[in-house]
Amino acid sequence: MHASDLRILPYTQDQLADVLDFERRLREEENFWGWEIDEAYNAAVQQSFQDPRFANALSLLAYREGQVVGRIDAVLICSRFDGSVRAYLDWLCVLKSQRHNGTAQALMAALRRRLREAGANILIGLIAANPEAQRFYRSMEGAKIQDEGIWIDL
Repeated sequence: MHASDLRILPYTQDQLADVLDFERRLREEENFWGWEIDEAYNAAVQQSFQDPRFANALSLLAYREGQVVGRIDAVLICSRFDGSVRAYLDWLCVLKSQRHNGTAQALMAALRRRLREAGANILIGLIAANPEAQRFYRSMEGAKIQDEGIWIDL
């Protein structure tokens, strides 16, 4: 399996069944996610496609042999502080059985290209604590670890 076997497509509402199948398979391969894919999840995601607050959301899916094997989700952050357009990397996940074959790199390359086209020049993300994620992000071209992340409940 190679990255050339992949198709990277924007995540649209008509692909929700594909994503639900991906989430099911993700939990079969690794069951430590701590949140369930249930009707509340389904309803919230369905609604997000009509909600104007999601206008700056960008989600891409990696398909191999007709099935989603990975996804990446980001959002544009437009700030009047300095007139900048940045982006926040919210989620990057590849099925465990599909890792180490270029899927995450292909998703990241496609996201970076789309963000540049949207006028963003920085992608900000929090690095997951697991060693596999640490290695991936530290190996990315043009990436540097700086500052600290903070999550504040509202």
